[in-house]
Parts: sequence; C-alpha cells; structure tokens
Amino acid sequence: MSDSRNNPNRPFSLERTRNIGIAAHIDAGKTTLTERILFYTGMIHRIGEVHDGATTTDHMEQERERGITITSAAVTCNWKQIPQENVTKLYDGQDVRVNIIDTPGHVDFTAEVERSLRVLDGAIVVFCGVAGVQPQSETVWRQAAKYEVPRIIFVNKMDRVGADFNGVVADVTKKLHTTPVPVLIPIGSEDNLQGQIDVINEKAIIYADDDLQGSTYEIKDLTGDQIEICAEARETVISLLADNDEEIGEKFLMEEELTAADLKAALRRATISNKLVPMAGGSAFKNKGVQAVLDAVLDYLPAPTDIAATEGQDPKDADKVIVAETDDAKPFCSLAFKLWNDKFVGNLVFFRVYSGTVSKGDTILNPRTGKKERIGRLIQMQADAQEDIDTCYAGDIAAIAGLKKVTTGDTLCDPKFNILLEPPVFPEPVISIAVEPKTKADQEKMAVGLERLSDEDPTFVVSIDEETGQTIIAGMGELHLEVIVDRLAREFNVVANTGKPQIAYRESVKSTAKAEGTFDRQTPNGRSYAQVNLSVAPNVKGAGNEVINAVTGGSIPKEFISHVLTGVQDSLTNGVVAGFPVVDTKVTVTGGAFDEEDSDDNAFKVAAIFAMKNALESAESTILEPIMDVEVATPEENQGDIMSDLNRRRGQIGNMETKAGFCTISAKVPLAAMFGYMTDLRTVSSGRASFTMEPTLFEAVPPNVERTIMEAMGLILPTAATA
Repeated sequence: MSDSRNNPNRPFSLERTRNIGIAAHIDAGKTTLTERILFYTGMIHRIGEVHDGATTTDHMEQERERGITITSAAVTCNWKQIPQENVTKLYDGQDVRVNIIDTPGHVDFTAEVERSLRVLDGAIVVFCGVAGVQPQSETVWRQAAKYEVPRIIFVNKMDRVGADFNGVVADVTKKLHTTPVPVLIPIGSEDNLQGQIDVINEKAIIYADDDLQGSTYEIKDLTGDQIEICAEARETVISLLADNDEEIGEKFLMEEELTAADLKAALRRATISNKLVPMAGGSAFKNKGVQAVLDAVLDYLPAPTDIAATEGQDPKDADKVIVAETDDAKPFCSLAFKLWNDKFVGNLVFFRVYSGTVSKGDTILNPRTGKKERIGRLIQMQADAQEDIDTCYAGDIAAIAGLKKVTTGDTLCDPKFNILLEPPVFPEPVISIAVEPKTKADQEKMAVGLERLSDEDPTFVVSIDEETGQTIIAGMGELHLEVIVDRLAREFNVVANTGKPQIAYRESVKSTAKAEGTFDRQTPNGRSYAQVNLSVAPNVKGAGNEVINAVTGGSIPKEFISHVLTGVQDSLTNGVVAGFPVVDTKVTVTGGAFDEEDSDDNAFKVAAIFAMKNALESAESTILEPIMDVEVATPEENQGDIMSDLNRRRGQIGNMETKAGFCTISAKVPLAAMFGYMTDLRTVSSGRASFTMEPTLFEAVPPNVERTIMEAMGLILPTAATA
C-alpha cells in the first residue's frame, strides 16, 4: 500500500494542507480578514472592502447590499512562510495549501457555520478588540467545541478607539471557559497600532504605513517596554505548556533550555488537542498583523493527518463502526456539507474528502438513497468562481456539479466502501410566514424556487397549510425569510406577497398524569378491540420527547408494541391545546388489554392515540413560546429607554456591561415581542444602537398570552375586551 503522504500526484502533501474556517460575531471583521489573506497569498491583486460591496467571498447581491455574510464561501490559497533570521517558523519556506471557508456572523444563518465546522480541521475565531466576546462569538465557540475543532483567536480592530487586547484575553477566559495563550501581542492600539510582539521568537513585527496595503513589514529587536511585556508573556506560555505538554514539562523540570522551536511544537500539540488556544491581535482593515496570523495557521492548526480518523457506521448495522483513514490509498469517502444552485453551473454539491481519491468519470454511492451516480465535473471553488480539476485527494474540499437527490449531510463514497458519516445537526425553524406569488402564472416557478432554496438550506422549511392551502415558509428569523423572498425575486423571477410572521409555538405538559385509551368498534369484518394504559410527565427542558415501553406480563402482545409506540409518536405531533407539536414530554406505556381474536395493529395504534389525548388533557398541557437571547449595544445615554422597552416586551434583563461609552444589555425576550424591534431600536437610539438575538429555549406563555393565541387561531371566542 502506498503512503498518501508520498503520493506523487498530489499538488500538496497532507502535512502541507490546512482546512480552516473563519468565524465570529457579526461585524467582527471575518470577511475583511479573509480578503487580506487572499491578497497577501496572491489569490487576488486588489483588496475589496465590505462597505464598498467589493469583497471576494461576499459575492451574493444581498450580501453586498447589506454588508453582511449570508452564505459560507469556500476559497483556496497557498502560503509560504518567509524565512527570517533568528525567527522560528515550523513550515519555514514551504508552500502550504490553505482551504478557507468564510462563514456568516448573523444568527439567522447559523446553519452555514454549523455545516462548515463539521468538515473543517481548524478555525480562526475573530473577536472585536473593543466589544470582546459577543453573543454570536459564544455560539460559534460552542459549535466548534461540539465538533472538537482546534482554534486560534484573532483580536481584530485593535486600531479602534477603546480597543483593549488584555481585556479581550480576560473576556475569553471568563466567558468561554478556555485558556488563551497570547503569542502575537499588539504593539500599541488605536491610532498608535504599529505591529505585534512575537512572544515565541522574542521579536517585534513592525508593519509599514505605505501604499502597499500592508505587504511589507520588518522583524526587529524588541525595545523599551516591549522587552518586559514579551518576557512576562513568554513566561506565561512556558508555564502553560509545562502544565499541558509532557515534553515541555520534563524539560522545564530538568531546567533544560527551551528553544522557540520547542515551544512552537508543544503549542501546536496543545492546540490540536484543544487544551490551549493561541491568540493574536491586530487590525485587518489597517493591514496590520494578518501575515503573522497566516503563519500561526500553519504553525498551530492541524493538517488532516493530525486529527483522528473519521468514524462512520455500517448502513445495514448501526452498531458497527467503520473507520475512514486519511489516506489516498484507502477507499473514497466524503461528506456533502453544502448544496448551492449556481446560475452558471447549476446544482453544486460541496464535499470534504476524508479518505481515498475521486476523479472525473468515477462512480460514487450515496448510502442514504442506495443510488450510484457518475461524476461528470469536479470543481475547485474560489467563492463564486470555478476552476475545473481532474482529481480530489484525501483532505480536499471541492464541489461536484450535476449530482441528483443529494441532501446536506449525505455521505458520498466508493460503492465498495459502504459507510455512513455523521451529518451536521441543525436547529428547528422558529418563525414562519405565508407566501404567495403576485400572479397565478408564477405559482409553479415559486414552487420550484422554494424547493431549490430549501435543498440548499436545512433550516429553511416549506410546507402547505392543509386547511387554507397556503404555502408556509419557516426559518431562523425575519432577516432569514426576508433574504429568501428576495432571492425568489432575483434568482427565480418570482415576486411574492408575504403574510405576517407566525411563531413556531410548541406544547408541553405541566404535571404528571395517567390515562387509559380504549378502541372498541364493530367493523365490516367483525369487532376491533384494544386498550392502552400510559402516563405522561414533564421532561427536562430542551431534552425533547422520550417514549418508554414499560409493558410487562404480556398485557400487550409484543407484535402490537410498535403500533402502540407509533400512535404515541403521532399524538406528539399535535397537542391538545392548539394543535402545536408537543415537546419535552416523557411518555411511559405501562400496559393494556387485548382480545386474542379481535385485537389488531390499527386498534392498538388508535387506542394509544386516545390514551395520549386523555393524558395530555389531564396533565395540564400548555403552549410554549420560543425565547430569544437578545444583546443590545447602545450608547450609555440610551440605556434607560432601551431597558424600559425590553421590559415592555416581557423581557428579563440579565447582565449589563459598559465599555468605551457603550453599554451592552443582555436579556431573554419572547420572539413574539421582537418583531419590528430594529425599527424601534433605531428610533430610540437615533440609529446608534444595534442588537443580535438567537433562540435559546421554549417557555410556557402567560395565561393571557395563551388566550390571545387561541383567539387568533379561532379556537375560542374573543373576550369582550378583544372582540
């Protein structure tokens, strides 16, 4: 068997490959950083700015108009660490392939971050030097931690008034419960930002203020207070590594000399094992610090060979584990993590190769569907541009054109290597609206457009209301659905009317109750009889539903148990209060009764449905509403008005922090009270405040709100006050 690392056909060895994402809170500077990386690596020859709508990775019209990232974009570049005298770089003078995915910061598009982190080996998490760790930063951090993605931190915007690198270090430690290791400390801040202290090499990196957009910099000896800052930081690095790396710990105890190469290699091991997080500061917009961050990507973030082999399961035996080794010589295995409808190429499937290779003309298998397809075209993506390639190797990220019936999270593999990889998990939509085309002639075009958009986005769901016949679209927030409707018009030429947003309410029980359900009917073929006994109880918030079979003694024959459980599951899709899905409820089937001649599958299913209805009513079912984590950043003078407004919206105020004249207010607010909030916030703050929100949990609505919901649905008559 040949070693993939010596495969002569690979343009870059696995060791010289990096698959990284750039993620952060909205407006922290992810896209600006990506643009500089592409410029310094030679992939583009002119830096585009977000505020001009001219960046490479924000290629959609909606992104350029709004100045935000909506969809993740994949780009590929090469970086060679420049050899410097007395400076240690682990990949000194070698070209390294860096595949980058720039992800959105807005919570409405969190699915883009989720699926990207699922297939990446490392990430640069960007924080604002003024605001520090913000809500979406914490969300991104949790997502990366879930997939055990090693990270480095870039503290951006150190040129801004109020920027505080040490403050962000403390913020990261406190809020993210991790151990940051400052290795590139900003020299100066605000207008005086000059460069970085390279702690490991004990050097100063000074960036020139010239017309070359940060392309030139010098490595200098430390001077003045830089010497003391570096010495203290280096001592911290050694102490942390001694505690977290066995090799450094032994050398430290033996009082052996620790070289820069020793420290870098140890910090690399600690980063890959998620024990420590290297941290750098700079300003992407002012072109200071980006090259050193690229060096840090090569030095500290893993190559595909540095992470554990991917495990999947046998499609025919879920308990059987199959390993996909990172090796070109092994059978082909990959994960489809994103679908995109390109206006020139058509349907594109973005995929990450975990083992083996795949070439044009090869036949691949989709184990979920059992279907085989032939690959007609392989593409290396550069944002919205395409470069045709002949072969993809282990560790590569690329796209396939023309595949059919592939969904996000599907495994694509060699037909002889039947394996199912774990797909990314996406949150449920929290908001929905009715949508219809302005002309009946566009009805079919709208259906096609919505189907394609829902194929691309797992958090966008399309359904038909059975009672009204209306098309209902559901997503993660107002902006999410606004962009969907805009894309319908621009990409599919369908102008649509929309209704008022509707909340994705749920139901649950407040207490424990037992109930019995009996089905006893005469049918054309004779009698049909079954009885089911069960109990319902509240489950832990966020734990979902749990159905337990506790039948003993044969009171329900084994062959009917599955039909009882089906009846229970069917009942959980429609609650007894207003017909919303039931969540966070524990159901225990305890027993029942049967007749040897007259019991059948359907009788037990219906009896279970009757028992569930009785139990849900007895257990005091109630309506739940989605609660949002809201964070408002406002000038201090508007703090009181904004807090009063949040209280009026049934919000519960949490933490408040003040930095550089701005107050950050955290609150939990029902989603129903947040519609139109941006307009009200702009009015209160004269346009100076901003906010973010993300779903956090479901909570029971107050009785008066529950009545209002049921009146609006026509389930009860309006009271005199509301009629």
